[in-house]
Amino acid sequence: MAGMCKLGSVLKFIGGVLNKAVSFVVFSVLDLLDFILCYGYKVADFCIEAEWRPCYCSSAKEAITSSGKILVSEQGESKIVSLNSSKLQLEDISDTLYSRPSLVAEVSKLTVNELKKFKLDGTAKTKKGSTRSTFTINSIIVEMLQGKMVGRQLHHIPTWSDCDCKFCNSWTSSSKDTLYVKAQGPKDNKAREDVIFIHGFISSSAFWTETLFPNFSNTAKSTYRFLAVDLLGFGRSPKPADSLYTLREHVGMIEKSVLEAYEVNSFHIVAHSLGCILALALAVKHPGSIKSLTLLTPPYFLVPKGEAATQYVMRKLAPRRVWPVMAFCTSLACWYEHISRTICLVICKNHRLWEFLTKLVTRNRVRTFLMEGFFCHTHNAAWHTLHNIICGTSTKLDRYLDIVRDRMKCDVNIFHGKDDEVIPLECSFNVQRKIPRAQVKVVENKDHITIVVGRQKVFARELEEIWNISSRSH
Repeated sequence: MAGMCKLGSVLKFIGGVLNKAVSFVVFSVLDLLDFILCYGYKVADFCIEAEWRPCYCSSAKEAITSSGKILVSEQGESKIVSLNSSKLQLEDISDTLYSRPSLVAEVSKLTVNELKKFKLDGTAKTKKGSTRSTFTINSIIVEMLQGKMVGRQLHHIPTWSDCDCKFCNSWTSSSKDTLYVKAQGPKDNKAREDVIFIHGFISSSAFWTETLFPNFSNTAKSTYRFLAVDLLGFGRSPKPADSLYTLREHVGMIEKSVLEAYEVNSFHIVAHSLGCILALALAVKHPGSIKSLTLLTPPYFLVPKGEAATQYVMRKLAPRRVWPVMAFCTSLACWYEHISRTICLVICKNHRLWEFLTKLVTRNRVRTFLMEGFFCHTHNAAWHTLHNIICGTSTKLDRYLDIVRDRMKCDVNIFHGKDDEVIPLECSFNVQRKIPRAQVKVVENKDHITIVVGRQKVFARELEEIWNISSRSH
């Protein structure tokens, strides 16, 4: 028995070494490919749209025109704090958008730093206060914000690499700049309570409406009004090309499109993955209105002291490894702006073809609502939302959770699939450590998606029980 355990440990060690070695080669090649694609897209954009499209590979600009001033702070908290009469308020920009060193550069820097430490060991340290502050302003942020500050309208026309179908661009035919909301419940405003559903990354309201909505009991359907929203940039909601998809924009649009449009005063929240961050931000803004918080696989990472929070979260979420497969996929999405744009070009722009082929191969036996959620977004929306929400809010989540713990009395329930390879199980228990009253349920044999899909009937009953208990206790 001891021999088998030792053999298992040896095989695991060898597998880990091979994974690191292969990953180094693969991601070094991808670094080069992304560099080449950067110039390829610049040429393509200019030829097709007659203008250069800024990207985060561009060198930083140190001077900004008189249209406004932009100050970018340090330590992973980039903020635009001084603007002109357009009154664009403080925006949080994650430094992971423009600070993503190549794997080769990162390894080289680590090696050099270790050699310097060895060489300078025992020497006097730099005197306190001698550190010089530097500020970095990335060109794409400057150009996008300058466009906003001179009063430019939202860019409704999709770029050549985005899908131009009616479904993806249905928002352009509406005069209202609001999110798409699927509402279901008693007519004539007879619902006693409201429930807001917030989906995760590259998903849509269909994640809820096609799974949970049909499986709620008749009693729940007559008691609650269900409001499932497509987040800004996803599904049938607006996908403005000049948006930075910041936390302020996402939360503001939910308030405008759901709370104000449907006159919601108090409500339950059910959120999945990235949506958990928006749910917490919304709850903190409306602490007296929240009846219960149900979070599925919340991406909350404990950042070690001294680490840059945004960079740490990005590396935890996207470790640049070829195995497991989900780690490879998230690494492509996080680290490579132009490779991820190519993936969107191939998959999202041609989603009707992929949906047709799927139906043809499966003889129409597979429902495609998950595919619709995965396909219906733009690269601009996915890229900025991923960095500005998941990575960029890493410095805010501690404060949000403290407010929920100390100033709010609502019930907090957390669900996490034990086989989730996207968000590690430890994240849910991290939330529980911050909010001791939170209840964590680990669901066996379920992953990031099947925590809902495939167990929708059971989960619908669990939600109803949560809401009933919360209503009785309040």
